[in-house]
Amino acid sequence: MRMELKNVSFAYKSSQTPVLHDINLVLEEPGLYCIVGPNGVGKSTMVKCMNRILKPTSGQVLLNDVDIQDMKLKEIAEHIGYVPVQTQDVFSMPVIDAILLGRQKANKWKTTDEDLEIAARVMKMMGIQDLAMRGFNHLSAGQHQKVAIARGLVQQPEMLILDEPTANLDVKHQVYVSELLRAMAIEENMIVLMISHDLNIAAKYAHKIIVMEHGTVVDVGTSKDIITEDLVARVYEVECKIEDDEDRPHVVLGSVLSI
Repeated sequence: MRMELKNVSFAYKSSQTPVLHDINLVLEEPGLYCIVGPNGVGKSTMVKCMNRILKPTSGQVLLNDVDIQDMKLKEIAEHIGYVPVQTQDVFSMPVIDAILLGRQKANKWKTTDEDLEIAARVMKMMGIQDLAMRGFNHLSAGQHQKVAIARGLVQQPEMLILDEPTANLDVKHQVYVSELLRAMAIEENMIVLMISHDLNIAAKYAHKIIVMEHGTVVDVGTSKDIITEDLVARVYEVECKIEDDEDRPHVVLGSVLSI
C-alpha cells in the first residue's frame, strides 16, 4: 500500500495557530517507522489525519492514490489499524472479546474460527494468552496497552499506526514490543508507524525515523543518518553524546540547553 501526505495542514477550530503546516510525506515500503519530536509538534495530530479521525484544514491524505476523505471509514479500516496512546475503553468483558472487536469490521459481528485462531496467535505473540478470560476493566495500565496493540494487530492491516505503544510498559516489555513490531513489519509485509518519545528505542529498532519540529516533518531517514548530536540539540534543546551501538546511534543525554 501507499500512504501520501500532500501539503497537509491542520488547525483546531478553537485556535488560529496551525498545529500542522505543509507536511509532505510518503510511506510505501514495509518496515517500522518511528515518529520522533518534542511535545506539542503535532505527532498525534498528524497520525489522526492519516486515518481520518481528523480532517486536514488543507492538503490531502492519499491512501493508494485515493483521498481518504472520499473513503468510508470501513474501507479505511480494511487497510489501516490504529492503536491510540491510551485507551478510554471500559469493557465489562473478557480480554478475548475485547481483542476480537478488531475483527468485526469484516464479519458483521460474527466470530469465525479464523477470527479465534488469529486472536490466539496474536495473544501468544504479545504474551497475554493467560489474560484471555480476565475482565478487561480489571487489568493494569500496561496490560491494557498490550490488549490495545493486540486488537490492532488482529485486524491484519497493511498499515498499523500506534501512538506511543510502549507507554505504560516496563523496560522488558518496551524492548519486547519494539522487537515484535519491527519483526512483524517485515514478516507480514506491513508499514508499522509508531510515535515514540524514546530516542534510543527509535534509533535501535526503526528502519526509518521521521523527525517533526514546529508542526511539520523536517527529516526522514535511517537512525544513523538522523540521530545526531546537532539534531538533539536543535530539536530537543538538550546536549548529548552519540555512542555507537552495533552500528546504530545511542543517545547519552547531557544538560538542558534552555527552559
